[in-house]
Amino acid sequence: MACNCGGGARAPQPVVVYELTLPDGTVRRYFTYQEADAANKRAGSTGVISTAVQ
Repeated sequence: MACNCGGGARAPQPVVVYELTLPDGTVRRYFTYQEADAANKRAGSTGVISTAVQ
């Protein structure tokens, strides 16, 4: 007998990314908050980190 293992096709899960927006308008995306925070600190802690869904 074949395994059903949870049923049919599933909708893909959304991916949450962290966007670092710098004062000059540059936007960079990171997969973890820690990466975005580290990049912000390297840039002088002047950016804004927000979440976005891809």
